[in-house]
Amino acid sequence: MATVFTRRVIAYIIDFFVVSAIMWILSYFIFAVMTPSTVYSVYQYFPYFVPFLILIYFIFCEKNFGATIGKSVLYLKVKSQNGHDISWPQAIVRNLTKIYWVPIIFDWLIGRFLKTDRILNSITRTVVVSD
Repeated sequence: MATVFTRRVIAYIIDFFVVSAIMWILSYFIFAVMTPSTVYSVYQYFPYFVPFLILIYFIFCEKNFGATIGKSVLYLKVKSQNGHDISWPQAIVRNLTKIYWVPIIFDWLIGRFLKTDRILNSITRTVVVSD
């Protein structure tokens, strides 16, 4: 079986495809109500809208279910270090770097430099465990 880190990376890739599918569905409905002359204006707002969708997805899933779809597929769960389910503030803060892929790499690298997991997991006192 793969390490928890490898499974987390694969789960993040799965979640990328899930968020992409949600974006395709939302864009289909948005374009259905738009006139052809205003379709271009929708594309201008996507770079601002996508990060919020990503945050909402990760925060909602981890708070309410303990895992995103990718983590569930790979039998991973997010917990507080004391073993309880995570709180809303923990879910929000631990997912701030997932807005784009570059911040999460720095989050992980800083955590490795400090000999811990991701730095935001240390700050929020959360862990990802095998379910």
